[in-house]
Amino acid sequence: MGFTEAVRTVLTQKYATFSGRASRSEYWWFFLFYMLLAIAIAVLAFVVGSFSRQQGEVVILVMVMGGLLALALVLPILSLQVRRFHDRNISGWWYLALIILGMVPYIGPVTSLSITIISVLRGTEGPNKFGPDPLRPEARAEVFA
Repeated sequence: MGFTEAVRTVLTQKYATFSGRASRSEYWWFFLFYMLLAIAIAVLAFVVGSFSRQQGEVVILVMVMGGLLALALVLPILSLQVRRFHDRNISGWWYLALIILGMVPYIGPVTSLSITIISVLRGTEGPNKFGPDPLRPEARAEVFA
């Protein structure tokens, strides 16, 4: 899966789909898209703020637009991360547990590291309890095996 296909899949076809699986390429291409978007908004706020006479108002306007965009992307990012956990044959409820544990002081870096490690690891080969392999969808899941 390429960059444009991953972004199109996450934003249009699977915007709020928490079921199924997401391949590493889908996850990391969308993560790159999100980071590039955040950097572009930050650079835009810096440039507009540097060359504007009303620096405060313009920067606030750009940051509000960036915040609204980030708010619109919360649901697809959460669903993509849950589907990435599903690809590792891990329930999405573990992601919720790690997010809650991340709010505890001194445990937060460990939980974010564990989420990153789970996202980096290869998905399970073939179908698992969350659906068919996203890299080889022609293989069928054995439901009653």
